[in-house]
Amino acid sequence: MGIIGKLESARLTAGDEVIVPAYDDGTVARAVVAAGALPVFADIDPETYCLGVEGIEAVVTSRTVGIVLVHRFGHPGEAGQFRQLAERLGLLLVETDEDDGQGGDVVQRRERAAYLDRRLVGVRTPVPAAGHAYQRYVVRVPGNGRPDRDAFARLLRRRGVACDVPVLTPVHRTREFRRIGCVLPETERAVDETLALPRLDGLSDADVRKLVSVCNALGGLLQPA
Repeated sequence: MGIIGKLESARLTAGDEVIVPAYDDGTVARAVVAAGALPVFADIDPETYCLGVEGIEAVVTSRTVGIVLVHRFGHPGEAGQFRQLAERLGLLLVETDEDDGQGGDVVQRRERAAYLDRRLVGVRTPVPAAGHAYQRYVVRVPGNGRPDRDAFARLLRRRGVACDVPVLTPVHRTREFRRIGCVLPETERAVDETLALPRLDGLSDADVRKLVSVCNALGGLLQPA
């Protein structure tokens, strides 16, 4: 069952609130609206890019009925802690995978991710975690936030390395879901700094070596802010 089906099965009503991430393309917030409730945004964990457990209770109100935990980029997030939190607060917990499944060669992705973790310099590599499926290998580009990240991405593409910005605008800053006074510093920092490199199970060994060579040549020019 997809996220919309899971939310609709909960029989939400007008006025109900569901906590969701703003580090997203808006799909999760729209699913909450489609199910008849109001999305409320909470900040992410800067290492997992999933909702952070610590920020949830700060946005819980008497109208809160649920939490949507998205396992971002294949990272399992703090699922156990969220289940305990949801049980303690009496909330529905909906878990969903960003890519909706574990397609492709997970073993190969993990091996290549470990290789990149060892070889890449000048960028912050993903924080390893048990169960991480690396559906996307997402790095952080140091420096002056979005301008440096975007310049780095353009140079990668010119040298034949595909990459994309995973989240262009945090959902709470979009016209559709703008929330006045909503402060999510880790979300906004991640939107400005993150860059998704090519999907690892779609690369040849030569492609992986080229990726390291090109990234390191450029990354060595970057300086942390």
